[in-house]
Amino acid sequence: MKMRVVTDKDDSADVWKQMDTTSVWKIERVISKDEIKTKQGKDSVVYNPQNHYRIKLLSKQVDSVIYKFNMVLFEVNNRLYADFMPVESAGLEKSMFASESYFKIHTLARINLTDTQFRISWLEEDNMKEMIENKRVRVNYRWVDGAKRLLLTGSSEQLTGMIERYADETRFIDWENQRAMLKLNRIN
Repeated sequence: MKMRVVTDKDDSADVWKQMDTTSVWKIERVISKDEIKTKQGKDSVVYNPQNHYRIKLLSKQVDSVIYKFNMVLFEVNNRLYADFMPVESAGLEKSMFASESYFKIHTLARINLTDTQFRISWLEEDNMKEMIENKRVRVNYRWVDGAKRLLLTGSSEQLTGMIERYADETRFIDWENQRAMLKLNRIN
């Protein structure tokens, strides 16, 4: 499935906007292909859908890969969420300086699906920082001074508990007003 980005906000400071309005997102279900022999000795192929998707962010101009992510979808309280994990970045791989200060971290997003649109809203670090500082959330984390960012190190159970308790409370997480949001429209 290929998607085209639609943006609502005209915010020149938005880093995602420049890249994502000039790029195409290609989302594919990862399917393993195993060749086996049947009981009769014939060659056969078995296709097994995996539990994650491969996402490629492609440049429209040269149709080359800018970023690759693995995305795992999961449901909490009848809401769809995604765990994004970067797999590769063409820009980072060409720069030793950039790659040494880059963290391959999971990011959490809420997904809203319609027949023609795939809306992604990533959980902002400031939301998590505020919930941790106000002791609303008990989740393991680490502050990285050099990067000036909070890294969650909690277990899946801790993070799922946080989502169950706070994700539907707009006073804690307003999914409609996160800094990193995308609306992707199906183009095929």
